[in-house]
Amino acid sequence: MTVSVLLRRAAALVALTLLLGLGASTPVSQPEVVALTLHRAAAPDPAVRAALRGLPPGVRTGLHVIDLTTGHVLDELDPDTALIPASLMKVVTAAGVLSDRGGARGWWSTELTVPAAQVGHASVTTLTLRGSGDPTLEATHGPYSLRALAVQARAHGLRRVARVRLADQTLEGQAWADGSIGVPMPALTLAGWHDDPPPGAVSARQRLGRALIAELRRAGVGVGSEMVESAPVEAPASVPVAVPGEDTGDTSSPPQPLVPVARRPEQGIASVRSGSPTAVLAATLRPSDNLLAEELLATLARRPAAPGRHADALARLRAALRRMHVDLSGVVLHDGSGLDRRNRLTPRAMTTVLRALYDLPYPAPGTAAQPADVYRTRRNVFAELLPQAGTGETVPRHDGRGGTLALRLRGSGLDVRAKTGTLPGVSALAGYVTGHSGHTLAFAVIMNGPPSSPILTLRAVQDDFVQALASAY
Repeated sequence: MTVSVLLRRAAALVALTLLLGLGASTPVSQPEVVALTLHRAAAPDPAVRAALRGLPPGVRTGLHVIDLTTGHVLDELDPDTALIPASLMKVVTAAGVLSDRGGARGWWSTELTVPAAQVGHASVTTLTLRGSGDPTLEATHGPYSLRALAVQARAHGLRRVARVRLADQTLEGQAWADGSIGVPMPALTLAGWHDDPPPGAVSARQRLGRALIAELRRAGVGVGSEMVESAPVEAPASVPVAVPGEDTGDTSSPPQPLVPVARRPEQGIASVRSGSPTAVLAATLRPSDNLLAEELLATLARRPAAPGRHADALARLRAALRRMHVDLSGVVLHDGSGLDRRNRLTPRAMTTVLRALYDLPYPAPGTAAQPADVYRTRRNVFAELLPQAGTGETVPRHDGRGGTLALRLRGSGLDVRAKTGTLPGVSALAGYVTGHSGHTLAFAVIMNGPPSSPILTLRAVQDDFVQALASAY
């Protein structure tokens, strides 16, 4: 076993302990992933490069390929050229969400709160819905739903509510209305809205509020008003700090002052927790769902004491990339879906992300299995979120394993799990393929050409490239 392999395995175990031991319901601060050294191969394989000969003129191509077992760079062509990535941006968004949630064992949460002075009362003046803003909260089905919250509130002794409020000022949702998908992003949302998103914040508040009122009444909790209010953002309680008085000569630390009940933050009386974020990430990556990608990006923007901005979410994405030791030179992030043509990624940045996610996250913190074993047994969480080539499904379905790769590389016999990207004049493919050596190869191919570039031809060249790559290595 080479020294590079030993170093790589040690680094993977350290990074695994750092990142996946932190599953949490709230954003977590994570130490940096240990950087892994890459070793340049002597020269690219001629057969692999021959697969690129079918490229139409005027198409600029960047590529980067890493052997994830040895750490060798197998091939590269303009690997640091910043190109339009199209839907490869969804891979970056997924990486940011996994990092923010603490891995596959993380979750989102939603709760109902009441004024601190009214905790335990059967009748309250206000009941406030607060949540992570994730796109998986249901209205009526399952444990992560408004119905489950209402049942909990009833069991807690709540019988009557004067007014229902939503804590929907935690996100500057209107910023998304000027972005790629052209619709505002509510701070609180329901999974059922995917095919009919509300046109604005007021509409979202009324729709969600009505759904909550209906579930409260169904559970046996009366609601006095049909009006749904917006709850103000709660600032942390400010309390006077006692300073030792000169007259007493007491120099010890003062006791914590008691915060009056009327000034305390609202208290929770019901709380529900989502399942793993992996299900919604798969539903985003496999069919390449643009709205879900932007909704997931919005979860990164939320801040506890002020409306989170679109720029806040992008900053957290960049922070996640830095923790993976991605070289951000030339990288430009404008959205979570890749619809914005101002986005820029380099092939090297893309394979660095793939390399980090090959090692992390695993489903069980502290597992002794090596990356290759976890990948082969399909327990690598991120790799299993990606479309799988050649499954034969005729339409991209949320529950379809093949997604946008279902009809590509059919009959090749290759194990390819990768993300596609398509815009006028843009075609990209990045992910993993198992070479004939049994090693897992991470690759990224990004092609930018004139808007009239034949996308089907570009895809065919990519497929030829992946097949040649698997045969050569």
